[in-house]
Order: sequence, then C-alpha cells, then structure tokens
Amino acid sequence: MSRPDLPAVAFVLAIALGTASASAQAEKLTIERLFAAPDLAGATLRSAKFSPDGKRVAYLKAKDTAKDTFDLWSYDIAARRHALLVDSARLVAAPAALSAEEEARRERQRTSAFSGIVEYEFSKDSRLLLVPLGGDLYVYNLRARDAATAVRRLTNTEAYETDARFSPRGRYVSFVRDANLVVLELATGREQPITRDGAGTISYGMAEFIAQEEMDRDTGYWWGPDESRIAYTRVDESPIPETERFEILADSVQVIRQRYPFTGGPNALVSLFTAALAGGTPVAMDLGANTDIYLARVHWFPDSRALAVQRQSRDQKTLTLLRVEAETGAARELLTERSDTWIDLTNDFEFVSDSGEFIWGSSRTGYAHLYLYRADGTLRHPVTSGEWVVTAGGRGLDKKKGEVYFVANKESPIERQLYVASYRSPAPPRRVTTTPGWHAVQMSDDARYFLDTFSSTTQPPAVTLRGSSGREITPLVANTLDVSHPYWPFQSEHRPAVFGTLKASDGQTLHYKLVAPREIGSTKRHPVIVDVYGGPGSQDVGNSWGDLFHQYLAQQGYVVFALDNRGTAFRGTRFETALHRQMGSVEIADQIAGVEFLRTLQYVDPARIGVWGWSYGGYMALNCMTRAPDYFAAGVAGAPVTDWALYDTHYTERYMGTPANNAAGYAQSRVMAHARGLRGPLLMIHGMADDNVLFTHSTAMFKTLQDESKAFAVMPYPGGKHGLIRRAVTAVHAHEAVARFFDMHLKGANSP
Repeated sequence: MSRPDLPAVAFVLAIALGTASASAQAEKLTIERLFAAPDLAGATLRSAKFSPDGKRVAYLKAKDTAKDTFDLWSYDIAARRHALLVDSARLVAAPAALSAEEEARRERQRTSAFSGIVEYEFSKDSRLLLVPLGGDLYVYNLRARDAATAVRRLTNTEAYETDARFSPRGRYVSFVRDANLVVLELATGREQPITRDGAGTISYGMAEFIAQEEMDRDTGYWWGPDESRIAYTRVDESPIPETERFEILADSVQVIRQRYPFTGGPNALVSLFTAALAGGTPVAMDLGANTDIYLARVHWFPDSRALAVQRQSRDQKTLTLLRVEAETGAARELLTERSDTWIDLTNDFEFVSDSGEFIWGSSRTGYAHLYLYRADGTLRHPVTSGEWVVTAGGRGLDKKKGEVYFVANKESPIERQLYVASYRSPAPPRRVTTTPGWHAVQMSDDARYFLDTFSSTTQPPAVTLRGSSGREITPLVANTLDVSHPYWPFQSEHRPAVFGTLKASDGQTLHYKLVAPREIGSTKRHPVIVDVYGGPGSQDVGNSWGDLFHQYLAQQGYVVFALDNRGTAFRGTRFETALHRQMGSVEIADQIAGVEFLRTLQYVDPARIGVWGWSYGGYMALNCMTRAPDYFAAGVAGAPVTDWALYDTHYTERYMGTPANNAAGYAQSRVMAHARGLRGPLLMIHGMADDNVLFTHSTAMFKTLQDESKAFAVMPYPGGKHGLIRRAVTAVHAHEAVARFFDMHLKGANSP
C-alpha cells in the first residue's frame, strides 16, 4: 500500500474550512428530493441523435412534472431552435402495459423505469422519425406542413410491436410481433411476415436473454444495405431446462416458468438466416459444426453480398470473425482472437470503405486498441497503441480524410476525452476535447459535428454542439449552476470529490474517490461508508458529476469512499483479469487496502467504517462483511449474487469457467462459505421478482446465516425487479433504508 495522498487530503480540508461560512443559508439534500422532479442534475438530452443529413439533433426530454417520462424534441442546427415534436401524452393518454418481451427488453437495457417515448429512429433521408409508443408504432414527418398532419399511426394491434426500425433506404419499417419478424411497406401499409412459426420456445429476430443481459446485443435482425435481404436469428430455448421462479407481489404470488441459463448448463440454440424480401426459402448461415457457441455480432458488408459475423466460443477464449455469403450461407474465417483468460466483446468494428476494409478493436497487446484490416482479413497496421485504453472506438469516421474518432483514457484513467487518428497513415492521435473531466460523444454520420456531453465533479452534464475540430458551435444544454438550476439551492453544500491512488499487493495502481463532510477541519472523527461495485466492466472512480446520494451522505456527516479494485474495467488486461477463476479474492484484498488507507486519515473513525453495494456490489458488501469483519463494522447488500452457480452462463463462465472445471473456485467464491465470519450488523435488500439476480441468491444466504445463528436484517420489495434502485418510489424507500441502517449502526447508540 502506498502512503496516504496527503496533498489531496489537505486540499479537501482547505475547501471544507474555506466554505464553511457560505453554508449558513444552504439547503441540504433529502433522499426524496434526489428522485423528484425536476432532476437535480439539470436538463439533459437523452438518446440524442443526429439526423443522417446532419441538419438537426433529435433527443428525448423529460417532462417538467415527471422526470422519467419523456417526449421527443428536435434542435434545428441552422435555425438554432429547439422544438417539441411529439408529446407522448397526446398520443397515448395512459401508459399501456408492456408485453412480457418488451418489459424484459427494457429491464436488460436499464430503461424499465422510464415511460413515454423511450426510443426513436430517423429514416435514411432524414424526413421521418419512427416512434414506438404504447405498444404501437408511429411515424413523424419532419416536412409536414403542420403538427396535426405530421403524425401517422402505422400499427394498431393488441399485440406489442418491439425493436422497430427503418430499413436502410427507408422503404420499410421492421419489427418483432409475437416472436416473429415482420416488415411493413411504408407506401402501402402492407405487412409482410418474414417468419410465421415463432411461439413457445421458438422466437425470430429477438435477442435471447444472454445476448441482451450480458453481450450488449439487444437485437436479433439486421437489414442488408440494399434492402433486398434481411438477416435474422432463430432462437430455440428448449435445451434450457424449465424452472419455476416465484414473483412475490404485494397481494399475490406469480409462478413464472422460466428457462434461465444457469452457469455450466445448456444455452439456447441460436441460428442465423437470411431471407430475400422478394420471397423464396430462407438460407441458413454456416456458423460451424459446434452449435454450443455465442452469436456475438452481425454486420453486413457494404455490397450486401455477405455478413460479417462474430462467433465466440463457449469458453470465451476465442473470437472469430467470419465472412458468410448471404445467398449460400457459405462461411470462411477472416481473423481469430485468442486469450488464456477471456475475450471481451466490443462494438469496435467499422467498415471504412466500400471494398470492405474495416477497423477492428482488440486487446491483444494488453490494452484495447484499434487496427485496420483489408476485406480478406489481412492486417494492415495498428491505428492506435500505447499503455492506455480505447474505451469507445468508431465514434465517427471521416472517410475522405481517412480518420477515425474515438474516446479514450489516454491522459488519465479517471477521465474520458475524444481523439482522432488517421487509419491510413498511422501517427499519434490528436486530442479533440480539452476540458479535464468526462466527455461522452455522439458524432454525426459525416463526422462534421459531434455532441459533447461533458461533466466533472463540479459540473453537471452539459451538452455542446461542436465541429469535428472541437470548436464550439452552440451549447445545447449549458446546465450552468446558477439560480435557475434545480441544484442551485443545494450547491453551496456540495462537497468536492478528492481523487488519489494506492498500490495493490502486486504493485498495480488503484484509483479512489473520497467525498468528506464539511466539518472535517475539527478534531471530530467521522464514520465512513464505502460505496462499492467492484465487478468486471465497471468503473466507479471518475471525474464526472457522480452520485448525489454520496452528497446526501456527506451532508449527514459521513465520509464516502469508492475504490476501483483489480478486476474492474478500462485499465488493461493484467488489471482486469486479476480475478480470473477466483471472484471475491483480489477485489476484497484491494478494498481492505482502501480501508487501511482510510484508517490513516485523522478525521476518520476506524471503528465506524461501513460498506454498501448493489448487484456485484451487493456480492462485494457481503464478502467484506464475512471475509474482512475486522475492517467493516456494518454493511448493506442490495440484490447480491451469493453463489455464482446460480448465475447465468455467459457472464459467470467468462470469469470463473464452469462449476465442473473450477469446482474449487466456485466453492471459495460462494458467500455462504464465509457466513460464519459475519460479526457486524448486516442489511440485505432484494426485489422479490428479480429475474436477473434471482431472489434465491438472498434466500440461500438467509438460510445459511440462520443456520449459523447470525442476526441480520432484511428489506424485501414485493414485485421489485433488479432495477428497483432506479425506480422513483422504491428508490426513495430503499435509499432511506440504507441511510437509516447506517445511522443506527455507525452513528447511533449501538455503534462502536
């Protein structure tokens, strides 16, 4: 462990003392206000997209009176004017009940808490917008003479149309209805079923559970560029044993018969077909003799003759890019990536020429970078390199200049900046964004413009329209913290975040973030809450606006601490794979190193350090409480994984292998195996209808703790899904439960 970051600690002390007098008239946060309207982070442009012609930006905007209900807006770049296009309440007076498929899809996309318009799409000619709402489909004509004639309803059925989009040239709209893929011709309104026998365990054009939840693939069909063919999946879930899952609601119990792919067990059978819109027999694509694989990604080559298919092995140590002929299904290998641990799936694949040259993302050097390939799979050269990570490649392509724009953490792991590099003649990339902090980028199709969503620990997300050089064109959402901002009454109580680094036992650098209460300049020692996630694919420590619950806790007198342990993302292969086949090991060791650092701070009470987390963070909180009871005095575990044998195939096997080939690793990673070590107060929170981390995870822990005669508290949520922590009503109650628990055990009469 390195020495404490004394300059950073001194800085936060100075800020605390220097602003003490300014807080006399300040308003403190409440948990209820954190989830009320208007959003304390200020206005935002959700799901912002450039029109294909680059003339406007469409976006979703929350209603002033309901921060999770969205309408469709547009910004005209030339006229510099915002306008409401579609008021969701005018089209649908009351929210329609979601279909089971759509409810699951939104849960996977983490949009289940939203209502109104949650997605939309431009037509290729930028004339139309496709808007799914209330289970049906609408088209908005941007060139209509008046609003009364602008909206056209495409479907009016009792079934729920989902995953709707325009065809590439805008002649058709496609969607999935009742597990079948359907194409609708816009000019005539005529529907053409592409498949007909989807039902029961068979579905077409829909991403299976594993693809949606773990593979970042939320669709199961792909249009050919010339619209003559469409590729789609056939998913057969029958190999997965049917199990009963109970969804316990407030006044009833539903028995859900679900085919959940538990680790080590069978997956759904996924096959790929192409169908010609002119008719004829669909053609099966050759994905190889082994059917126990993952269909990871599908793209069409620019000439519409073949598909570029990414096939991942079941053990996830091999990723192969195939060229598959659309008319015959014949396949040949273009390139293969291999790893001794696992291959991460990414969306870093872009065609850069009509001949089929492409940019490919790979971590073969130990860091995620971009490479240029010929159409036949021959490597031309690396586009980027270095001991840093491309976090989002292919944000934009300028094919005339031969340049690719991408987001990376080149300057610092706790920041994100936009860069541009030539893919024709390799040279060091040029940084486009300049302000220190966190930049999320959406570029226009022609790479002339980009939306820069910027935030830092002191600046809520602001959206600026910029030219490709980084030059500001106009602020779309300035989000200035002035008297008109929702956060203004609370801003003088806002506590600065302090960043620092520690060393892991293997010498690798760990980044942390600390938010301290105002009173740390006195001799008083404060309790600490360690907010942890700690799992693969995550990053909690970043110079971004952050979690206002941390601010609430700091205003209640807590020091709030977060540390990205080994196993978390965007730090390179060595850092990320340290937990391979041994989840719950290095992660806990690094969190202990964080506590050892906290104990050196003069304003921290080392006997009053608590821990809380959700999902993988719940798993971490339980492990901290049972495997490191000398370091953590109280803990809250929300929706925790407790036994990796109860989790799904793709996620768990990537890191742990299977229970058959890593029995010792699974046994050691089970929280129940360490339950005897629990000494401090523990609260467990779980939704009783969670279909991701099943409620069984918590009930298994309940039983073990009872067998060990351990006292603990439980807060179950009838009907609650995995995302209950984001839904306004349950989120308020859950966060209040967390705060109340820590107040009782870290600040109350029963605290150490």
